[in-house]
Amino acid sequence: MEELKSDKKAAVESMFNSIARRYDFLNHFLSFGIDRIWRKKAIKMISASARNPLILDVATGTADLALTALRINPEKIIGIDISEKMIEIGRKKIIRKGLSDKIELRTGDSENIGFSDCTFDVAMVAFGVRNFSDPLKGLSEMRRVIRPGGSIMVLEFSKPVAFPFRQIYSFYFLNILPFLGRLFSKDRKAYRYLPDSVMQFPDNENFIKILNAAGFINSKQKRLSGGVASIYTGIKPSMQ
Repeated sequence: MEELKSDKKAAVESMFNSIARRYDFLNHFLSFGIDRIWRKKAIKMISASARNPLILDVATGTADLALTALRINPEKIIGIDISEKMIEIGRKKIIRKGLSDKIELRTGDSENIGFSDCTFDVAMVAFGVRNFSDPLKGLSEMRRVIRPGGSIMVLEFSKPVAFPFRQIYSFYFLNILPFLGRLFSKDRKAYRYLPDSVMQFPDNENFIKILNAAGFINSKQKRLSGGVASIYTGIKPSMQ
């Protein structure tokens, strides 16, 4: 089992390194720009539970979520990701905007987070939990590094349930998206992996159960765009 987890981690790192240069463009293009709105809604939910928080952004990628989070005036944001190529692009964006004092990016593993217990007020992740080799372990690590009473926010794809939106979504995700992804990224595997990982991901009530198993309480889901994506939140108990 550990060998399989290690294989997935290496494959995900290699895949994101290979598409890093086109990642931002494809994210916005393939989602018709709606991903920007989703991030803003996700950050707004954090602002309701924390004032000037110290934030950990897991699977930060090119730092889009971290940059969006600046609108709630955090003390600082530290982003980690296993893909050095994605981190490099994120750092360039941060430097270009003159925000190096507010956002710091590091290479790091979501399942072995290199920070002490109870360091952060908030831990967040956007479109990254699907890529964890062990989601429960990754979420448990996120709980470990946030203070008692701190919160987690997960923005992730989910599957619509209502007809005919579910059928339209499935056709686009399984047919159109992989074709366009291959066309623009020149990576045949990466945009086949995306829909496959979404379809296999334990979303909705099943993900709430994983959050609870990781030690969070008051776990909730807010569906976005008819259920195409969801924001999940939870609280680290004050008493351990």
